[in-house]
Amino acid sequence: MLSKRILTAIIGVAVAAFVIQYGQWLFTMTVAGLSLTAWYEYCAMLQVKKFSILRNLGFCAILLLFGCAWLGNSQETVLVIVAVTVFALLHTVISAKGISIVDAGLTIFGLIYIGLLFTYLVLLRFSDLSLQLPNTLNFLSPGTAFLWVALIGTWSSDTFAYFIGTQFGKHKLCPTISPQKTVEGAIGGIAGCILIITFLGIWMQLSTIHSLFLGVLIAIIAPVGDLVESALKRFAGVKDSGRVLPGHGGILDRFDSILFTVPAVYYYVQIILLYQY
Repeated sequence: MLSKRILTAIIGVAVAAFVIQYGQWLFTMTVAGLSLTAWYEYCAMLQVKKFSILRNLGFCAILLLFGCAWLGNSQETVLVIVAVTVFALLHTVISAKGISIVDAGLTIFGLIYIGLLFTYLVLLRFSDLSLQLPNTLNFLSPGTAFLWVALIGTWSSDTFAYFIGTQFGKHKLCPTISPQKTVEGAIGGIAGCILIITFLGIWMQLSTIHSLFLGVLIAIIAPVGDLVESALKRFAGVKDSGRVLPGHGGILDRFDSILFTVPAVYYYVQIILLYQY
């Protein structure tokens, strides 16, 4: 099981490196495909509990959200979310299939949780920061570099938490949500993430204080994203969101923390770093 998990991770990182570095339409289409797959997994999970999620509405809305992210149209993004909210609630009134308010609410929640949060990978990757931030890595644009900070920090947190928790974990962290997670693993994940991101930030010639803050930010938020998805799976009564990734489960299983850390890094860069420079 562990060897399969490691092999999948190695292949995934290699593919991610190529797609992220290439950028352009390939990156956007790849992330959109991941989001659509995660949306399918979300609908399938809740179908186990007999909820009627508006699946086709979700597919259309996600494509529109990624179109807005690609074009950089924030107002249109808000319009898509508002339109989906209104349409989902209206569906509870006019539908002959008995769509309930709970079904509509879960549809709206899923589109924000999956559709909207996935678009932040595109927003961060194509952030135009070259005029505001010093580009110290000639082979990476600033947006690409900060995307790698978010991804490497998330992976570091997950990896350190997994191995330290496996070896030394004794005290349960959130037994009602995720019985296998331990306090020792969480501490190891936080410490490992801060260490890796601090050194990575210094290598990117960010100030030590910003490198440390980014490490702390990712270290705290990454486990939250993991636990949120664990709570969702427990609510749905499933072990994994899917089986697309051998040893890792589904797309949502692999990207649960990333959906939280990438927006956090995006807003840190936009608000804190750009304000400083």
